[in-house]
Amino acid sequence: MDEIERRRTFAIISHPDAGKTTLTEKLLLFGGQIQVAGAVKNNKIKKTATSDWMEIEKQRGISVTTSVMEFDYEGYKVNILDTPGHQDFAEDTFRTLTAVDSAIIVVDGAKGVEAQTRKLMAVCRMRKTPVIVFVNKMDREGKDPFDLLDELEEELQIKVRPLSWPINQGQRFKGVYNIYEQRLDLFTPDKQKVTEKVEVDIHGPELEAHVGEADAEKLRADLELIEGVYPEFDVQAYLDAEVAPVFFGSALNNFGVKELLDCFVKIAPSPRPTQAEERTVNPEEPKFTGFIFKITANIDPNHRSCIAFCKVCSGKFVRNAPYLHVRQDKTVRFSSPTQFMAQRKSTIDEAWPGDIVGLPDNGIFKIGDTLTEGERLHFRGLPSFSPEMFKYIENADPMKTKQLAKGIEQLMDEGVAQLFVNQFNGRKIIGTVGQLQFEVIQYRLEHEYNAKCRWEPLSLYKACWIESDDAAQLEAFKKRKYQYMAKDREGRDVFLADSNYVLQMAQSDFEHIKFHFTSEF
Repeated sequence: MDEIERRRTFAIISHPDAGKTTLTEKLLLFGGQIQVAGAVKNNKIKKTATSDWMEIEKQRGISVTTSVMEFDYEGYKVNILDTPGHQDFAEDTFRTLTAVDSAIIVVDGAKGVEAQTRKLMAVCRMRKTPVIVFVNKMDREGKDPFDLLDELEEELQIKVRPLSWPINQGQRFKGVYNIYEQRLDLFTPDKQKVTEKVEVDIHGPELEAHVGEADAEKLRADLELIEGVYPEFDVQAYLDAEVAPVFFGSALNNFGVKELLDCFVKIAPSPRPTQAEERTVNPEEPKFTGFIFKITANIDPNHRSCIAFCKVCSGKFVRNAPYLHVRQDKTVRFSSPTQFMAQRKSTIDEAWPGDIVGLPDNGIFKIGDTLTEGERLHFRGLPSFSPEMFKYIENADPMKTKQLAKGIEQLMDEGVAQLFVNQFNGRKIIGTVGQLQFEVIQYRLEHEYNAKCRWEPLSLYKACWIESDDAAQLEAFKKRKYQYMAKDREGRDVFLADSNYVLQMAQSDFEHIKFHFTSEF
């Protein structure tokens, strides 16, 4: 129980460029995992961010895949998952949200709530995941803090309660007043060090000495208004996902991050029960259960290896112990399970609920697989979406056919994109959620598998999985739509509709056929 109580597993989510990866860097700095913070995109600091380890991430200054990091902080064991904000990789982020107990949403102080933040918040609401909001970039000119709080309530559909308050902003930013601990934190812009804290009686004359008369007056008035408008902070309401605590700061200048972390480890939930199809699994059960929520190829470019990320749901995971792989009905053992610090990994002997374990994968895992000590359980809710963009993938270098096939197979296992084979002409079709994924696939095939591919345009509207109890009608449908039939990697039938009209006509002509838009049915 002690091990479970001290675990904190959470994801950092937001719209692109709000500052997730920079915030992750600073949290690692406090956790003592790194000595100097790297930068996502900066020409002066040569060290890049720890969590962006893929070559393409360093070049573009964006996160492409979720990375897992863990550290110890004041007796707590913290597991961070830094997710990509870009909507083309949203699927990766949605899956990650199934493996965490709470989330921190980063909002840009100048731009407020953006499109992608709304979508991710909808997923948190659906799963009742508690969230904390961190308003970033207070050292730049932005919106008025009170307007921001109203916008958060309206756009994210959740009540908010500020636990720290900014003193001015932009050029005149003086610091934040920590409402949770009732202290004043003064701001000195420094990307590598941590700012001093001052104990101040808010109604005494010392406040003026630190921040000047005008700001002191404004701060007192603001705090009175906050106490009047917002109810007192209630931890239970936060855990029930009804209230979101709000912190202000600047992740780049290392400001307001420690306040966030100190409060977070105290109030955030430890691992919670997980819903399986058969029953609810509690973390304190003695037997081990876990599920795979992500697969990554080539974490180490020198070895062609895949790693499957397993979230431990209950019991204790032990190295070399026999576990049942439910989908394949096989017993498997793991001689070198690992724990992560982005790309660096170390072998472990045991793991507890809430931990994320890396298991070496030689092609036996798929996303959503369950491991148990013999019980047949199926954890659910790992969606894979119907792709919206399609292209034919062609080999650009006939000498490298084998490498290309191997590369496509491993990258599809990651669940980044989906592969269909057209029944009519046998060509391979890749379907993705966004344009950027085609570029990432092409780049990774070339740099990780030494294979070149080229894309050929294909205009399709949607891929739908079809099934029917009426075998005759299914055959008739396949004959009529022969040119538009394909198989996915499982060998299931997929209908590639080239327009919305064609799809509606097919649905009305063949009423005994079910059309599914996700591959989970």
